[in-house]
Amino acid sequence: MAFKTLISTDVLTNHLLDPAFVIVDCRYKLDDETWGQREYAGRHIPGAVYAHLGHDLAGPKTGTNGRHPLPDPRTFAQTLGRLGITSGVQVVAYDQDNGMYASRLWWMLRWLGHDAVAVLDGGFAKWTQEGRQTASGEEHREAREFTAAPRSDMVVDVNRVASSLTTGESTLVDARAPERYRGESEPIDKKPGHIPGAANHFFHWNLDERGTFRSPEDLRERMQRSIGDVPADRLVCYCGSGVTACHNLLALEHAGLTGAKLYPGSWSEWSSDPARPVERG
Repeated sequence: MAFKTLISTDVLTNHLLDPAFVIVDCRYKLDDETWGQREYAGRHIPGAVYAHLGHDLAGPKTGTNGRHPLPDPRTFAQTLGRLGITSGVQVVAYDQDNGMYASRLWWMLRWLGHDAVAVLDGGFAKWTQEGRQTASGEEHREAREFTAAPRSDMVVDVNRVASSLTTGESTLVDARAPERYRGESEPIDKKPGHIPGAANHFFHWNLDERGTFRSPEDLRERMQRSIGDVPADRLVCYCGSGVTACHNLLALEHAGLTGAKLYPGSWSEWSSDPARPVERG
């Protein structure tokens, strides 16, 4: 049985020694790029390898293509092979708690055609709170060959986003906090606001009070409240840099709402060009 959205700490515990499982630690902090790797070296789930958001899960920045642009598929396939990932293995991604970085790896693996990937629900915080086994130091897996089969229909570029503002072919969903969406604050990018016409579904709304994902039924209800009755295959998710948008994509998939797409450049790319329209409020 392949796990394709979420996996529990109980289930993962039973597969720590399973050679068909590859566990990837994706812990990261935007304000301290070395934090995740330090935390991993100090303590991690046994057998886990580390993937860095900026180095492994993003490509080169030009100043206009966003803060975490997608890497070239061939380059990312080599990264996956280095991490020991190949066809037929079950990948489990985790981060410090809510899944915002692990969901980026989840989406990227699916983008390259690998569906057997799940996010550890509750992340490392839940794992340690439950007193489960940990290891220290740096671990490596034997390099494998990963054959990429990119799914270009999962991605929408900036030109298509711009055209959809007039054609109405897509509904944009902004995963950022409401105050950033409304333009009341902007701690990172060049200007405040959101892409005109976008709905707001803050990715934190996908989680319950314990920091784990809500039930599929609850997620469907909350998405409907944020977005309305738009079919999932007409949704385009974005955020600040294409990371937390993947959290919404994971929530949609877990809720059985399939077919939504990612705008990887997100607000950091959109707002880099002063000619592009901005909406506030």
